[in-house]
Amino acid sequence: MIQNKGNIGVTTENIFPIIKKFLYSDHEIFLRELISNAVDATQKLKTFAISGEFKGDTDDLKVNVILDKDNKTITIRDNGIGMTADEVEKYINQIAFSGAGDFLDKYKDTANVIIGHFGLGFYSSFMVSSKVEIITKSYKENAVPVKWECDGTPNYSLIETEKTEIGTDVILYIDEESEEFLDKFKLEGLLTKYCKFLPIPIIIGKKTKWEDGKEVVTDEDNQINDVNPLWKQKPVDLTSEQYESFYRTLYPGNFEKSLFNIHLNVDYPFNLTGILYFPKITSNLDIHKNKIQLYCNQVFVTDSVEGIVPEFLTLLHGVLDSPDIPLNVSRSYLQSDSNVKKISSHITKKVADKLFEIFKENREDFEKKWDDLKLFIIYGMISDEKFYEKAEKFFLLKNVDNQYYTLEDYKTKIETNQTDKDKKLIYLYASNRDEQYSYIRAAKNKGYDVILFDGQLDLHFVNTIERKFENTQFVRVDSDIVDNLIKKDNKIESVLSEKEQENLRNAFQGALQDNSKFWVICDNMSPNDMPIIIARDEFMRRMKDMASMGGEMYFYKDMPDNYKVILNTNHKLILDISSKLEKKTSTKRMELDQQMDELSSKKAELENKLKEYKTEEEKPITEKTTLEDIENQIHELGHKIEDTNKDFGKNNKVVSQLIDLALLANNLLQGEALSNFINRSVDILNK
Repeated sequence: MIQNKGNIGVTTENIFPIIKKFLYSDHEIFLRELISNAVDATQKLKTFAISGEFKGDTDDLKVNVILDKDNKTITIRDNGIGMTADEVEKYINQIAFSGAGDFLDKYKDTANVIIGHFGLGFYSSFMVSSKVEIITKSYKENAVPVKWECDGTPNYSLIETEKTEIGTDVILYIDEESEEFLDKFKLEGLLTKYCKFLPIPIIIGKKTKWEDGKEVVTDEDNQINDVNPLWKQKPVDLTSEQYESFYRTLYPGNFEKSLFNIHLNVDYPFNLTGILYFPKITSNLDIHKNKIQLYCNQVFVTDSVEGIVPEFLTLLHGVLDSPDIPLNVSRSYLQSDSNVKKISSHITKKVADKLFEIFKENREDFEKKWDDLKLFIIYGMISDEKFYEKAEKFFLLKNVDNQYYTLEDYKTKIETNQTDKDKKLIYLYASNRDEQYSYIRAAKNKGYDVILFDGQLDLHFVNTIERKFENTQFVRVDSDIVDNLIKKDNKIESVLSEKEQENLRNAFQGALQDNSKFWVICDNMSPNDMPIIIARDEFMRRMKDMASMGGEMYFYKDMPDNYKVILNTNHKLILDISSKLEKKTSTKRMELDQQMDELSSKKAELENKLKEYKTEEEKPITEKTTLEDIENQIHELGHKIEDTNKDFGKNNKVVSQLIDLALLANNLLQGEALSNFINRSVDILNK
């Protein structure tokens, strides 16, 4: 007659509070651990049947989850191998002594899937229970059923009991703090989350149906899992429809079809199976992370898989299943070791190889999917060097005319016409086809080709390939006038003198509302180019764009925006304004110029006289003071000349109109300035 009491073999009497509060990150894990143990018990029985140690039937192996809300209990029942009293002593009373290790050593050649790796899984039951009972009967001949009971202290009791069928019942008496788990829908949800693909049927009650306006319980078991999920099957036996159906099973709220999938099946040097799906990726990276579900022998572990796959692959969806991924005691977090790194490298290689295979077999279809794949591929290329090396072969550049080129093909296309005078190859790109239309058109009129880089990570990609390509620069098409984007030797001359250009620059500077943001310069362009162009410096714009995405460039984020207002000194409208400026201001400026000439003459005379002295100390203070006064007068006169030109610009409608047209073309005209532009346009049209 078995009747035993004792203390559980622990090193401290505080083990149960530790288990209850800290062993697992989520208390709901108890259900996964207990179901996993139950499945292990059934799998072991299958193995014993194969080896001949068990002569009974193994066709109806299953795990039942029984909810009793009235008595506040949850029972996990399996019809697996069960335990003898000695085995309960060994595997339950001696914490962290795992039965799976002994079993695998003995039956390593024939063992079915064994989930348990640690002896602490069972004790997760005390996170939610005030008392736990085990009623078990071993498969062994003449085995005596036993009942183990513990109330969450190191004290336990073990007695003989009655049980006709082999297997184990684990009965949890749910405590007050955990009564949420007594809700049927909550329990079913957790079973679906953790046990959806376990290899043994998991049953919770009976199925129901609606009949005559009410819910009726049927005789059919409510099985919540698929015992033979798609990733465990051979790819050759599966259709595209089955893959897509499984995708919808994994993500029932996702109504988008996947682009394609990769079926993984590796047995050396590690075990790994799974299916990875390429979803349609939008510009928001974060919402697509945590979509790969990690399983250990068909038991759900986590959907935070950053530790096992490179970060860029977390944008994929699907399932990975491996018994070789090391997990900590809670099975919830991945540990970094060489095996994980090998698995990560293999997955990266398989993904890259699959993309290259699709590219080679059906480039037309690959191009159609490119806009959905591009973000993922760029993310991989900027974050994983090995993936970059493989992706170079199938990465595509799309130009503004929706034509696709490999990196090598595009280089061949542009190197003749887009190599500057310093032998540097210039890649022109636009970030917005509509907003930068006029700049794109100007570049195309010069025979240049323009890439469309309008994605979230394109700027990072530009920086990456600039570092890798020799004598190469990427320049945004609106960063300067078209002749300066790719500088050649044949520079156009201006018909205006340097002094006329300076006067013109002052006039336009005076007409600008915000002189802190805009700086006017003159440049020699074709008479057929636009009279005025607004551009942003490539370096500063790129640094600010990078800063807006976070990272080490954050200090650029708060720097003010600066724009170049570039005047085409060969355009008829600009020449007309220059002519009118000279006429309108000639009288006043003639007077100022005369004063300037007189002061400049006096300055030169004094400077020559002071040169006769060998040292600064020998120079007379009176003459030094006079020279300083003359320089101040010249400076003041310079400001008066500038102000004269600025006053002309402020009062000239054509100058204001040209500036506003350029601002409008760059979406920089807003509020009152936009209203003034509209009213001025009407006035000009009325004349």
